Amino acid sequence: MSSPFGGNRAPGNLPRLPTPPTGWPIGSYATYGEAQQAVDFLADSEFSVSDVTIVGVDLMLVERVIGKLSWGRVLGTGAVSGAWFGLFAGLLLGLFVNQGFALQLLTGLVLGVLSGLMFAAIGYSMSRGRRDFSSASQLVAGRYDVLCQPRSAEQGRELLAKLALKPNP
Repeated sequence: MSSPFGGNRAPGNLPRLPTPPTGWPIGSYATYGEAQQAVDFLADSEFSVSDVTIVGVDLMLVERVIGKLSWGRVLGTGAVSGAWFGLFAGLLLGLFVNQGFALQLLTGLVLGVLSGLMFAAIGYSMSRGRRDFSSASQLVAGRYDVLCQPRSAEQGRELLAKLALKPNP
């Protein structure tokens, strides 16, 4: 199905729908930083990097535990989050209501803190101790392949071979 504005591609000539990558492998790297450095080297060498794709292979979801949750931490985070939202709502009220800007701001702050506390307490109590830690998740790959369209793959391979021969600083 095409767009009413023409074509099946998004701006930048990217496919609109998830599409498997195409091209020939010209390099494989253990980290994303190394793959990014390789593409940067290609760009610095006046190579047409619009033909290049970095593909993460063997994807893993890594969840790093940050710390233990407690009622104090949950309620503190809820209060701060609610305070920010309340200040924003109070600021909007203060701008559009002609009565007491400071009072509108303070009202928004108090109601925001109370609602943040309430929602945090409800959410944490519903977990019933099954998840008493906070974490951050990342999607990482086992390796990163650099693919290139066939028309310039050989040139890309030769340039990346030169990069591999350079001494690391």
